[in-house]
Amino acid sequence: MSFRTLDLNLLKVFEALMTEGAVTRAATKLSLTQPAVSNALSRLREAFGDPLFVRHGAGVRPTQRAMALWGPVGESLTRIRSALDEETFSPESAQASFSLSMSDYVAGIVMPRLVTRFGESAPGIQFHTVPNILLDVPVLLEGNRVDCVIGVYVNETLPPAYVCSRSLWSVDYGCVMRRGHPLSAPGQLTARRFLNARHVDISLAGQTQPSFDSFLASRGLKRNLVATVNHYTVALDMIRASALIGVLPRDLCDRAHVAGDLVSVRAPFEAPERVISLYWHQRNETVPAHRWLREQLVDMFASPQLAVAPHSAPRRS
Repeated sequence: MSFRTLDLNLLKVFEALMTEGAVTRAATKLSLTQPAVSNALSRLREAFGDPLFVRHGAGVRPTQRAMALWGPVGESLTRIRSALDEETFSPESAQASFSLSMSDYVAGIVMPRLVTRFGESAPGIQFHTVPNILLDVPVLLEGNRVDCVIGVYVNETLPPAYVCSRSLWSVDYGCVMRRGHPLSAPGQLTARRFLNARHVDISLAGQTQPSFDSFLASRGLKRNLVATVNHYTVALDMIRASALIGVLPRDLCDRAHVAGDLVSVRAPFEAPERVISLYWHQRNETVPAHRWLREQLVDMFASPQLAVAPHSAPRRS
């Protein structure tokens, strides 16, 4: 048997026999006559050199050879059918699970809105977050380890062509410190005091120098960075319990567990703009479930009443 000479229409008959378990039912499913299906089965047997199906009561039972073929053949036919047929996704009745890679800061903004929006209207949908190592965005998506990544792309090189993206919101940074900190009084946070103060910063990717320090170095400056951590919540706890300061998103001060304990002061050096974006693999561009999820995420942050900051640039792929 050779792929070049095999009539691929026979594989549709093979699929129908496997799923229906009877020649008559297979013929009905395919809108063919029973003799036509029997003829196709004969050709299949000749092509594969195996009976493939043997009589079993009123139907047929697959042989070991047919069972071995069913895995790859059945999966391939399903993928071809999905590519050709128009599919829809109904969140109200769907049983689906999505994995999203994001930091604890981003998760604190995204996840409450997702579960509030779909907790009752889409009860069969599950959302799972995994740690976000920003340098691994292409690896996570190419390896199909997550459905999408939400964060800032920090690689020095552009994303590979197969990584698609859409901007969600811009991050407004400030110098965060505990309420009552000496540098929180008006006019106290001078450039010199800012650089000499003890800083903590976030390093999700584990790089030794956070991006803000790279920004300062480009201007010939250096701050007193004494600690880096990989969770925003840990950084906030450290700031609350000490004289540390940090250049962090301003809205962190509004989180319920720190509201009133922290203040955000305008830093002498403005942090470079950061845009939180949604990233996904091109292979999922037209998958209905994935497309629905992306549309919901974009819509949540495009709405003025929900946006963290004004919605920014259009999709780039």
